[in-house]
Amino acid sequence: MNKVESTDFVLAFGSCNRTDLPNLLWDDILNTKPNLWVWGGDNVYADTDDMEALRAIYTKQNENKEYKKLIKKTEIIGTWDDHDYGLNDGGVEFEAKAESQQEFLNFMNVSKDSPLWEQEGVYSSMNYNVEQGSINIIVLDTRYFRTAITLDTETDKRVKPNEYGVGTVLGEIQWTWLEKQLNQSNADFNIIVSSVQVLSNEHGFEAWGNFPHEVDRLEKLISSSKAEGVIILSGDRHISEFSQTQIDGMNYPLIDFTSSGLTHAYKGFTGEPNPYRVGDVVFTESFGTLEFDFNSKKVDFKIIGDNGVVLQKLEQSYQKL
Repeated sequence: MNKVESTDFVLAFGSCNRTDLPNLLWDDILNTKPNLWVWGGDNVYADTDDMEALRAIYTKQNENKEYKKLIKKTEIIGTWDDHDYGLNDGGVEFEAKAESQQEFLNFMNVSKDSPLWEQEGVYSSMNYNVEQGSINIIVLDTRYFRTAITLDTETDKRVKPNEYGVGTVLGEIQWTWLEKQLNQSNADFNIIVSSVQVLSNEHGFEAWGNFPHEVDRLEKLISSSKAEGVIILSGDRHISEFSQTQIDGMNYPLIDFTSSGLTHAYKGFTGEPNPYRVGDVVFTESFGTLEFDFNSKKVDFKIIGDNGVVLQKLEQSYQKL
């Protein structure tokens, strides 16, 4: 476990970061003084099964002057998405996934004695302690085991939901691990990191919503586990937004905080349905922060842009009734 000196805890996260575009936000991220930086996926854009090419792109990111400052000051963890995994919209079928995982772990500077080097998939968990409580970070891998999505040939959407019960996002080994993580957690907050959105399900791109039975399974697990303060972080979409839903058996809403992208955003965004959206969609470059108040069991969520401008915020209490 990692001991944090301050009684406050700031988690910063983001996704969709190209090494061939200006990295505008690292100075702003540093200014939030995060205790932890979480990569949400598409940490670099490689789309390759050539490990030398992938390694060169990771090296270029690590040599970014402002990012190097973050590495020195802040612990860094995270997951991958399709473009750093190596195959656009890719899943279980990507033949170089084991080799790509090795490059990812090197980029994340994972200790050589970590079991992640022998494990299939990059899912992991970390527990962070402060004087008044603790945070369990549960990082999912939505690529390594994810089965085929269904292309939509009838509308202008890219994909459509699979038939209910067909396919998996996590695979059974990872599901078993996740169930244990939530069922056995004593943390005050449990943060689930998913590279793709969990709640927003009508846009026709990649999302948990393309496997509706997996969404139901996750929501039932979160509720039945009685794990405290469960929050989802996601990326992928080149927009940032808050989604939330009320689940039976939970006394607070489940929030899916999407933060994307760090270097390029969906500037031509004109709207899309999301029945779970709270507030407006941000479609300029941004990152996200979560500021935890353990005494009041409250979290302040912020979408932050260049020059530290707060583009949108949300506050949620996780006090027991």
